Amino acid sequence: MRLLRAAALVELCTLLALLINLATAHVPAVASLLGPIHGCAYLVVIGATWHLTRSGRTTLLAAIPVVGGVVALRQVR
Repeated sequence: MRLLRAAALVELCTLLALLINLATAHVPAVASLLGPIHGCAYLVVIGATWHLTRSGRTTLLAAIPVVGGVVALRQVR
């Protein structure tokens, strides 16, 4: 549960940082750093949800790009 909570938080924070970077300065180095971190956190959210629930429905909810981690976290609780 702690892994899912941490990964969902990292996924959400990196997404917000990437969007802010895109809307303002659009520094390529920020995107190069945060992009892979966001992608890894996204995959960890999906894997942790599958591990905790073994439910296809909840795992599909976790795969929703923007809010999947938060929705999956609420479903697991």
